[in-house]
Amino acid sequence: MHEAYEVSHLLNATVQIEAIAAYDENLFLGTRQGHLLMYSLATNNGNQKYELQLLRYCKNFSKKPIQQIEVIPEDNLLLCLTDNVLSSYDINGVNFPLVKTFSESKGASLFALDNKSATSMTGESNSIVHLCVAVRRKLQLYYGKNGKFQKHLFDFTIPDVPKVMAWGQQYLCVGFKGEYTLFDLSSGDPKELFPTSSSKSQEPTIAKYSATSFLLGRNNTSVLVEEAQDIEVKNTIKWKEAPIAVVWDEPFILGLQQDQVVIQTVEPALFIQTLPDLNKARLMYRCKRGLIFVSSVGQVWCLSSVDITKQRQQLLKDKHFQIAIDLTNLSDCSPDEKQQSIRSIQKLYAIELFESKLYSQSMREFMKLNTDLEFVIKLFPEIDNKPGAEVKKAKGKDSENPLNALIEYLLEYRSKIGKNAQESAGKDELNQKTIQQQLELIDTTLLKCYLQTNDALVASLLRLNNCRLEESESTLQAHGKHSELIILYQTKGQHTQALQLLRAQATQQDSSLRGFHMTKNYLQHLGAEHLNLIFKFSDWILEEHPEEGLKIFTEDIVEVENLPRPKVLDFLLREHEPLVIPYLEHVIHTWNDTHSLFHDALIRMYRERITDKKSNATEEELQHIKSKLVSFLEKSSHYTPERVILHFPNDSLFEERAIILGKLGRHEQALSIYVQVLGDVDRAIRYCENVADKNADVYVILIRILMNPEQNTSLTGPLSNVPRHPNATVPDVETALSVLEKHADKISPIKALAVLPSSVPLSRLKVFLESALESQLSLKRRTQVLKGLLYAEHLQVQELKQFHESKKIEINDYKVCPVCKKRFGNQSAFVRYPNGDIVHYSCRTDNR
Repeated sequence: MHEAYEVSHLLNATVQIEAIAAYDENLFLGTRQGHLLMYSLATNNGNQKYELQLLRYCKNFSKKPIQQIEVIPEDNLLLCLTDNVLSSYDINGVNFPLVKTFSESKGASLFALDNKSATSMTGESNSIVHLCVAVRRKLQLYYGKNGKFQKHLFDFTIPDVPKVMAWGQQYLCVGFKGEYTLFDLSSGDPKELFPTSSSKSQEPTIAKYSATSFLLGRNNTSVLVEEAQDIEVKNTIKWKEAPIAVVWDEPFILGLQQDQVVIQTVEPALFIQTLPDLNKARLMYRCKRGLIFVSSVGQVWCLSSVDITKQRQQLLKDKHFQIAIDLTNLSDCSPDEKQQSIRSIQKLYAIELFESKLYSQSMREFMKLNTDLEFVIKLFPEIDNKPGAEVKKAKGKDSENPLNALIEYLLEYRSKIGKNAQESAGKDELNQKTIQQQLELIDTTLLKCYLQTNDALVASLLRLNNCRLEESESTLQAHGKHSELIILYQTKGQHTQALQLLRAQATQQDSSLRGFHMTKNYLQHLGAEHLNLIFKFSDWILEEHPEEGLKIFTEDIVEVENLPRPKVLDFLLREHEPLVIPYLEHVIHTWNDTHSLFHDALIRMYRERITDKKSNATEEELQHIKSKLVSFLEKSSHYTPERVILHFPNDSLFEERAIILGKLGRHEQALSIYVQVLGDVDRAIRYCENVADKNADVYVILIRILMNPEQNTSLTGPLSNVPRHPNATVPDVETALSVLEKHADKISPIKALAVLPSSVPLSRLKVFLESALESQLSLKRRTQVLKGLLYAEHLQVQELKQFHESKKIEINDYKVCPVCKKRFGNQSAFVRYPNGDIVHYSCRTDNR
């Protein structure tokens, strides 16, 4: 059994003891005969730990029995209630001389003190005492400062004569014969608590627990009551029998019962010790921490605390950790020693909780202690269990999974060091490194926990990128978590390993990574810095699934769009040529890339596909490609015609060549191909219509080719041997004249007449000449109108100029510049603003 106190028998009195009080190591006894005795407590080298030495004995102190005594050591005062009157005495004087009698206390039955010390603004220490005296059914309140008392302006009227009283912070606690009541010290309003006992035969007991709480006796219990807005019952301590008196000597509560003192704790509620053989003891008084006096009518005992170190050893053996901590806080050792001892006890407590399978509580204690992370993790060997191994669990209805407690602990620990990392960011490189190591340990351990408790959380954990690679890799492999392994590789930049795993799993029937989609998605997000890796691992998808594989280079994803397109084009040309055209079409038509490289390349690929004699394409497919080539040549303005035309054949693709020649501005050759090689005059006319805004002479060129086909020499070189269209061998006068009439407003009459043969009748040119003349007259009229408008505007400007020049500006010696506040004087340069302000030239502002 734990021994908290030891008993020393101090005195067999020859008088009848009625009241006791003590301070420091001094004891006062008040007797039924009116005697007052003062003793000092001294250490004894014999069997008894202590003995009493009589200091003073005043037999004539009072003619009546002494009812109650209290000491105010700061003021060297003794308060004594005798003959139902309260008085104060000097404890330093011979025979305790009287200091003051509280004249209004006649009829008093009880008083209560509240001693405090206060420091004034000047630094002077003052003794402050609150005193309550129960006079019949009234409570008188006094305020004492440095030994001088004055009565409050009001008294409390109470329903009965009180038996016990104690001061709180806001309330005065009063125990009557049948119940307890709290009286508000500011208003006097009562708050009734509860009866003293169910039979109302029990005497009330009050022990001060703290500045705001009391231990109140009720039946065979002591009830802990806390001051609050709503009075709160905090705890209940049970006794085998109702105690006569109770004192609180932290961390123990002592209850005086018949011939013994029983010692317990409040939190946790534990029985500690029984001190027997205190024959007919009826009074108990706490002198100071660890020193309590007990008395009967004729005997006095001392209860002294056993050495705290010795107590702590026994408490730790009994696994009463909280009491050991409380006692350590009360010990006389240095703050550093206290802290070290308390941390050691708390760690033992946390380990005990863990061994008792109270995992969550244990983790909370470790968190408070900031215990080394590795030490805590090593308490859980099951985190390294192989797949299928059973996790140990506590048995019973309140059992909990230890790994869940560890997870909660690790998450809280990570949150804490995350805050520390933000606070120390950029300040301490070494500390940052330590924090990162802790995060790696935490997340790697969490990974192992999640795999055994809730593997749905693994993926999100891995994306935080704190798990240790090798350890996490082996753990995931052991659990067959291939998808999560991909995330690990990806976050750690181990892309080759990830892609190799994806390739290996792509053909596994029961794998979550089966197929090509995971590889495709992975490659799409790698980015330009891993281009060679993309080329290497896209090969098998492009071979087996070319259409989907091409999306590795064409998907609407930022990383895909930012790939170096020339290098992608080169790769496809070397390894996957059939995909070049769809890739270039996407680059140009979807991404609107205007780089001539891609436009030239697309034209080349179209041309080669059309002219490839080994191609297995159908005629329909070739016509489709040809139509796309023609359309692209017409619409695109970003290819280089002088380069692409060099590779076009001389015996085919004449329409395409004509379009390119048109881009080069070689209109006569282009029109010659349309008319003389293709025999498509309508196409030639549309060509003229498209380019006439830039070059109106194309109509004259077309008319000349139509009128004189044999004299046209624009088809030179290899094209000179190209067979002519049958319709282009004879002059087509009607078509030429039709073009002349239809587009007369765009054709120069002089240039047109110069290419017409003399054999054309003048009457045949009537429509053209009338239209041309009308066009010239219309142009003349527009020019004349424009000239008139410009002349009118000129006159307005001249008039405005004359108006401004006619204005008069007067500057004299009194005129001041509004900017610099100086006179103009002989200043020759100045500026006048439209609002009339005149400033120095040097003071002008352009925005005014």
